[in-house]
Amino acid sequence: MHVGGGRLGGVAALLIAAILVLPSVARAQLPVERHGEVVPRDVREMYDRGLQFLATSQTDSGEWTGGQQGPGCTGLALMAFLASGEDPNFGLYSNNVRRALRSIINTQQADTGIIGNSMYHHGFAMLSLAEAYGAVDERNLWPDSKGPRSIGQALELAVRGAVTSQAKNPFGAWRYSPDSSDADTSVSGSVLVGLLAARNAGIEVPDAAIDKAIAYYRQMTSKTGQVAYAGGMGGFDESLARISIGTLVYAIARRKDLSEYKATIGHLKERLEQPASGYLEYTRYYQAQALFQGDVEAWEKWNKLLIRQLKTSQKSNGSFPGQFGDSFGTSMSLLAIALNYRFLPIYER
Repeated sequence: MHVGGGRLGGVAALLIAAILVLPSVARAQLPVERHGEVVPRDVREMYDRGLQFLATSQTDSGEWTGGQQGPGCTGLALMAFLASGEDPNFGLYSNNVRRALRSIINTQQADTGIIGNSMYHHGFAMLSLAEAYGAVDERNLWPDSKGPRSIGQALELAVRGAVTSQAKNPFGAWRYSPDSSDADTSVSGSVLVGLLAARNAGIEVPDAAIDKAIAYYRQMTSKTGQVAYAGGMGGFDESLARISIGTLVYAIARRKDLSEYKATIGHLKERLEQPASGYLEYTRYYQAQALFQGDVEAWEKWNKLLIRQLKTSQKSNGSFPGQFGDSFGTSMSLLAIALNYRFLPIYER
């Protein structure tokens, strides 16, 4: 399987990138962003049915099987639960949250800090740890309080692993292996968003690491707003997924002043009704966040289209189909409409 020219992470591969997090003390949203607005009923019904599917299909060890699987996929499902607004410690899905977190932390390599067998997995798992940090009560996480490390310790270790990997990369970015000598904008997006999430959660992340990664994206962005896939500049094509990734990382790194950001968000706004050319759930996941960060009115128009599309594709068991399995497709689809809830800190502007 391939995404924009490279194989998916994991054994066959995984995919994606993205959600920024703030510590629990900073989770209140700005009044100007319509905090507290009622979520449309059809969105709530779709979301609840999707969560019920994820809850019943989770294994006892905290993972989801079938199609793509691993700590990155577990992290995406975890964030879908957290995005619903249910209390992660005592709410309806609190046991699912704890099982997912234990699974992710148990998968982390104690010596390198890398989570899973791909930097895709590492990036999504890292950002899910940052999302849970400060929200999930550690006292209830491990049976008899006997775990390998706390959420905060796992997050710090994951940051160290990502920064060490980047330091060895000649492009100042990431690809599948932590020792890769090349890079691509999809894998790098997942890791960079995880680092930004960790930094905003209070974990120390070197400014130089963020600056190098943003410099890589600038090199990979054309004047028209297209974003290339791998290596150095070149290979620009009409990938809404990569353009959305570029828009998102510039926005959450607070670099909206850059001409590259203005080019990517402009490119997206001109193509609100253009269908994705491939990797539908992946593209929607990024487009939702990129448009919301760049232009709320544009996101509102696009979001109405998304809701109609998802209403017709949701199965009777609550799942959403996806080319990498129903669990993966459901997590990604739920996160794409989770902006209607705006509980995840990335959904704050």
